[in-house]
Amino acid sequence: MDSTQVVGRGQQVGLLLASAVVPTTFSRSLSERSWIDQGLITGLATGSHFILTVVTQDVIDSAGGAVSSVLPLPSSWSDEQRARAATLLLDVIAIPVGFGVVRLVGFRDQEPQVRAVARQAGWRFAMTGLGATLLAGGLTVTRILDDATGANGRIARLPIGIPIGVATALAVEYARQQGTTEEDVADVVRANPLLGLAAGAGVVLALGGAAVGEVTLARKLGSAGSRILPGSEATWSRATHLVALGGLVAGTHQLWKHAMQGIESGTSQYDEALDEAASGVWTTPLVSGDPASLVDWGGMGREGRRHVSTFARPEPVTDRPEELQGAKRPELSIRTVMQEEPKASPIVIFVGLDNAPTGTERVNLALAEMDRTDAWSRSLLMLISPTGTGYVNYVATAAAQYLTRGDIATITLQYSKRPSPLSLGKIGDAQSQNRLLWLKILERVRLMAPEDRPRVVVFGESLGAHTSQAAFAGWGTLGPEALGIDRALWIGTPESSHWRQEIVGPDRPDVDRSLISIVNDYEQFCELSPEARARVRYVLLSHDNDGVTKFGAGLLSQRPAWLGPNRPTVQEVPGRSPRGIPASMRWRPITTFFQSLVDMKNAQIPGAYRAWAHDYRPDLPEFIRDVYGLQCSDEQMDRIKDACEQREAFREAVFS
Repeated sequence: MDSTQVVGRGQQVGLLLASAVVPTTFSRSLSERSWIDQGLITGLATGSHFILTVVTQDVIDSAGGAVSSVLPLPSSWSDEQRARAATLLLDVIAIPVGFGVVRLVGFRDQEPQVRAVARQAGWRFAMTGLGATLLAGGLTVTRILDDATGANGRIARLPIGIPIGVATALAVEYARQQGTTEEDVADVVRANPLLGLAAGAGVVLALGGAAVGEVTLARKLGSAGSRILPGSEATWSRATHLVALGGLVAGTHQLWKHAMQGIESGTSQYDEALDEAASGVWTTPLVSGDPASLVDWGGMGREGRRHVSTFARPEPVTDRPEELQGAKRPELSIRTVMQEEPKASPIVIFVGLDNAPTGTERVNLALAEMDRTDAWSRSLLMLISPTGTGYVNYVATAAAQYLTRGDIATITLQYSKRPSPLSLGKIGDAQSQNRLLWLKILERVRLMAPEDRPRVVVFGESLGAHTSQAAFAGWGTLGPEALGIDRALWIGTPESSHWRQEIVGPDRPDVDRSLISIVNDYEQFCELSPEARARVRYVLLSHDNDGVTKFGAGLLSQRPAWLGPNRPTVQEVPGRSPRGIPASMRWRPITTFFQSLVDMKNAQIPGAYRAWAHDYRPDLPEFIRDVYGLQCSDEQMDRIKDACEQREAFREAVFS
């Protein structure tokens, strides 16, 4: 590093490119976002670009130092001058070579990761070389000004990368604003670009301050260490970096551990309306947690207790309180909604994470509950994998209970007590216990007489879709068939689901695409031909504007098909979530990853009862009917839809 500089050359190149990236972080994505969201995106994206650029420039610097001795440079130059010249030469060469790699590799849908990494490496070296070349020109100008004004190095020490980056950002922002269309409703900077640039400048200045502080601290501690202990100043500077990183990792781990303990404790607490005494009041012997059940009420967790208490009663309930938490309890029994005789009372089985210490024991407990309640006598077994907290979609279960007239048993195993984004490490556990339970159920069903066998279907939402699909991973569409699954409905499947990637990826001998339908809305499902609809057995309902279904690690380096030239066109569907991806959206390495991360977060924010983003509740009654092959009249379907919406309003009033 030049001793006249406050920060190193690599840090200055990083600041330059981070500054230039700022305007692109304000471009449109799937959801509208607040200024807090925008600050998160800008900070994470520019910070990542800064770090990667510094590392890349360090690689080029090291290569420049290595080749400086063999280049035909003037013999009168010092080693430092030769190294600087060699490094600048490599920076210049990196520009055409890097962009050449990008052009050669190109973009392909569903490309191997190695292609994406090669393309991104080429782009990173090209952009770093370009930034370093601009910086070299700027440093030359500052040295000339310093000499001309007699500033004694004060001008030469300025971190010139920031003003060069800001100037580049102004040019990029101007060009971007010229191309902004009325479609960019989610572009929070469109109405006030100066405010957006001010926010971006704040992020860049913070990065600059952090870089100056880190270099200064490392330099001072390295100097002090070299005077007291064996080793060079450079060695002790590197040691300072490692110690600081270790402290950051240790502190982050403790904060994470404490936060997870707090979250898990909260998901086990009792609701005021469903306290320790509620078992037997809002449960029946046919549901878990009842005094007659093998499953302990307290160990079911908050979501489990809510789930088993809110099933659709076969007959009107007249001997229970008419109000809960100040909300009037609507009379929405199966008899009232369907206006016909119920066939049975629904069986609801839920085994919480705390009801048994291992997955195998939870599976055995669920099977014992099925035996106790004689779940095998129901015509439909609905296997449900919940979201991370244990939540099961109330509309899905209520619709199925209405449509079967109560002739149904739902079986759910909890695998985590954390929100879904924090439960990704639990997918393996969920996969193991789901697969074991479903194999055991298949074994029992096959022992029954053919005319007595229930149909077995699967339902999963969000991470619950991922964890239920994980049971079939590696098997394609043969997986659910092998496990005896007659039909399946998944809503809001995360992009990271390996089974989903199998069925949408390149052709495989174990995938029969005629059995699968991936749609945005019910009308799109109905657009299939009668023959195609009759063959479909597994439906993935995924709204095009649902960030959960789009976010994945691949966005860091790969352009997804939904942002490619063949993206679905935008189309409004009355009463449904809109189809398609706006034409103005563009994929940008790293930036799109963090934009989609915020989109995923915003998609799950509770809101009005409507089909939008990650809310699929209004879609479900019709999909439950058609996918599971159930029957009702149009008038009954209208009453089911209305009942489900009323139930949701009451549930939110009681449990919020």
